Amino acid sequence: MLISWDWLKKYVALDMSDDELALRLTMAGLNHEGTKKVGEDLQIDLEVTSNRPDCLGHIGVAREVAVLWDKELSLPAAQPESGPESVDQLTRVALECPDLCYRYTARVIKGIKVGPSPDWLARRLETLGIAVINNVVDITNYVLMESAQPLHAFDLAQLAGAQIVVRESRQGEEFKAIDHRTYTLDAGTCVIADADRPVALGGVMGGADTEVSDGTTDLLIEAAEFDQISIRTTARRLNLHSPSSYRFERGVDPNGVDWASRRCCEMILDLAGGKLAAGVVDVGRERSPNAPITLRLSQLSRILGIQVGSEEVRRILRELGTEEVQADADQVCVRAPSWRRDLTREIDLVEEVARIHGYDKIPEDASVPMVPSHRTDDDRILATIRRVLNAAGYDESMTYSVVSEEWSSSFSPWTDAEPLRSSTPMLRGADHVRRSLIPSLLGARKVNESLANPTVELFETARAYLPQDDQLPRELLLVGITTGQGFFELKGVIERLVTALNSKVRLAVEQVDLPLLDRSHSCRLLLDGETLGYLGIVNEAAVKLFGLKSPAAVAELSVEVLASQATLIPQHAVQSPYPSITRDLNLVVDESIQWRDIDAVTRDAAGDVLELVQFLETYRDPGKDGKGKKRLLFSVTLRSDKRTLTGDEADGVRQAIEHACQQQHGAVLLG
Repeated sequence: MLISWDWLKKYVALDMSDDELALRLTMAGLNHEGTKKVGEDLQIDLEVTSNRPDCLGHIGVAREVAVLWDKELSLPAAQPESGPESVDQLTRVALECPDLCYRYTARVIKGIKVGPSPDWLARRLETLGIAVINNVVDITNYVLMESAQPLHAFDLAQLAGAQIVVRESRQGEEFKAIDHRTYTLDAGTCVIADADRPVALGGVMGGADTEVSDGTTDLLIEAAEFDQISIRTTARRLNLHSPSSYRFERGVDPNGVDWASRRCCEMILDLAGGKLAAGVVDVGRERSPNAPITLRLSQLSRILGIQVGSEEVRRILRELGTEEVQADADQVCVRAPSWRRDLTREIDLVEEVARIHGYDKIPEDASVPMVPSHRTDDDRILATIRRVLNAAGYDESMTYSVVSEEWSSSFSPWTDAEPLRSSTPMLRGADHVRRSLIPSLLGARKVNESLANPTVELFETARAYLPQDDQLPRELLLVGITTGQGFFELKGVIERLVTALNSKVRLAVEQVDLPLLDRSHSCRLLLDGETLGYLGIVNEAAVKLFGLKSPAAVAELSVEVLASQATLIPQHAVQSPYPSITRDLNLVVDESIQWRDIDAVTRDAAGDVLELVQFLETYRDPGKDGKGKKRLLFSVTLRSDKRTLTGDEADGVRQAIEHACQQQHGAVLLG
């Protein structure tokens, strides 16, 4: 934010040096980037954080100076004289998208004379690097840089029907901006239109067809408040950024909209002549006052480590613009001003008192009580999940919590309820609140593949939202995983994850039929009989739906179930110093027998010396084994923690496994 020294001192006395001003503002949170001389003026560059849009104008900075130096703040009255003709006779405004434009005001001035701006106004704009156009356009820029409230002046004669319609754009609608480029709009963009066509992009840029020219005599002055997300989305989508969009993205003072409109009209009447129509067209919502915030004075010494007198606290809060609701010896209750939307909590007031009182007044050795931090169980579980998956080569991703209807319906194993829908989509076509992380991860996979990323191993920990009748949705914390490796590789990673949380619990699987997954390579994962999640290879239809170049394996796990089985006290096991012995088994079984059945029997029959069971291959040879038969090839690794196993002992374990499989599943060992 560029500030003019000469301009700033119109609102507050500057009897300090520019160096002192820069230092004190920096200590109060407006970081000084630099100062340079422009003509006879000084241009001061301040870094304004996104939570302080009120300081994107000279008045906001002047407020800071006034409270820091305990000086009087002087603001223009903004009371323009109006003529007998009513504004309602000259124009009308229809607000058709109140979710995108919260409030819209319009005033009309007739009989103005467009010409050059006076030297004092031109010099102030030039100090800030703003091009001087003509008196009307320069005044709108002046009020913008004065109050942080963007405005726009339309040539009233060029508005079809002399009316304004604030609406959503239609798909493919074209708009010619004042930069003389034509933009094709998507449906849902907030536009300011007349009876025929868009004449401005709401909060972003005006249109070429209605811009003020040398022949303009009648003006319509717009001052409005737009939805921040809508402005940000439009500016980024069209790559069209402006001083107006910069401020609307961060939020404007809702109570400053009409003041800026009156101030603009006052200056136009003074510098361009004309008659202001009586009244204002003001449509949109009424803003409720900010909720009261209570500051306990004891919190100041607890958090800051110093004592600040109650009268000093009340003075600081009062001069910052807050309205005192109630105060006593122990606490102060205030209501934040409309331009300070960042003040919502007690700690915000503590910070305000600290920065205005002066951080330099807090000694380095101030005694501040400290309490040891403690991570919640969920935090510890999530940390273990991230550690295991990172170690396995996976990168953590972050995706949007809304998806398209097609993606939402493609995979929803946790609920059959219809998804929640967002009335204002964050992304084009994405208005369904997700019930699963898998569609979002497959979308991220597509992006990586399109950028020729050879390795796409991703996971995400986030919430899915499962609708419930007449209640808030159930928020289910999930781990979603996608990999270019196979089914068994991903299953091995999940087993490692489960083991890291509890080495004694066993992962079980059962068959499942889900539309996104290949039926022959998918399963439901179980822990202690409870559904942990789902695992599978995406089928051909899913590959086509998400635009993937090749099939991928996916899994989705419930963190809640993992947490219920987790052992958070660190465990250790003594490593056996004795060598292991491996035995392979090749069993012929019925086609209906699944690997999980053989795996369970093997673990029970092998006993304590079993270290690892590893599936190797499934093979079918009807000619040798008969119809409806298959071979399951796997290996077992045996090790004792007391002594070295002999070959005969290992063979005995293998025979016990063979016998158990034969008894329970009719398996025959292939010699």
